[in-house]
Amino acid sequence: MASRFGLSERVFAGPGSKRLIATIEEGLESVEARLGEELRSTDALVDATSRYLYEAGGKRVRPMLALLAAQLGDGAVADVVDAASALELTHLGSLYHDDVMDGADRRRGVASAHQVWGNSIAILTGDLLFSRASQIMARLGDRAMALQADTFERLVLGQMHETLGVQAGDDPIEFYIQVLADKTGSLIAASVQAGAIFSNADERYREPLRVYGEKVGVAFQLLDDVIDLSADPAETGKVPGTDLRAGVPTMPYLLLAAEDTDEARALTARIDDGVERIGEGEDPAILDAPLAALRDHPATARTRELALTWTREAIDALAPLPHGPLGGGVREALTRFAESLVDRSS
Repeated sequence: MASRFGLSERVFAGPGSKRLIATIEEGLESVEARLGEELRSTDALVDATSRYLYEAGGKRVRPMLALLAAQLGDGAVADVVDAASALELTHLGSLYHDDVMDGADRRRGVASAHQVWGNSIAILTGDLLFSRASQIMARLGDRAMALQADTFERLVLGQMHETLGVQAGDDPIEFYIQVLADKTGSLIAASVQAGAIFSNADERYREPLRVYGEKVGVAFQLLDDVIDLSADPAETGKVPGTDLRAGVPTMPYLLLAAEDTDEARALTARIDDGVERIGEGEDPAILDAPLAALRDHPATARTRELALTWTREAIDALAPLPHGPLGGGVREALTRFAESLVDRSS
């Protein structure tokens, strides 16, 4: 079922949500066709760069969530497909920019765009995708443009705050959670909101869906922090501790640094020293042992528990959604989607 989109059988395994499989699959085919149209250009370079990460794959999670939420209203009508496509283009554009800022070598199994064409072309390609997303939303009216603008603002603020780091008076953990909510949660929240808005679903469902999407996004990233420390590169597709080696704090590190014990202070100092030395050109392997110690430290287990808390809160937010044959299937699928995120780090 829908394997090319990466739809998890677990998400649609419940008796209510099984009926939605064909509907969501059909909607995703429409989104895929829409993306292909929007990314087609007569300019050879623009066509190649803008289609690069699109053709590399992706699970289309955000369109899937928009299409699921749309089942609370008129379903995958044209406006829902357009909004879902615009938000996926926004996500794609953010990947081009993120890879430049993070210095990432690979994305979706291929060389990152800036490795192929350089930073300037990668950034401009991201800008182009953002503009096309805005063009689609503009055709849907003021409500769509407001959703797009508010979401884009949060994506940028999240990236700026991550880049600038914690400021005087900020709580590092609260600061980090807000960055996750802005960088990841906001776009997932916009996706489920768009599904409800443009399918003419009951307005009462919009806020619960927004809360659900934002909390799911935070949970997703917290679990990524746990997976980032995995000793199995086959699971993560990258060297364990990639973020920390690059000097990007993650929740296990922040929880470790907040501990007032000699052991925690010593391990934090070892990690800080290693990051500094890597920045000066030393082999990133110097952090192998400290990061293995962090992986086995209770701070990492606490990160997973924190992610579970955000997952439970996301599921709780769905309580106002209807219980009927169709509405119940939507809530069931959204619940199973949130639960499936937890399984990634089991």
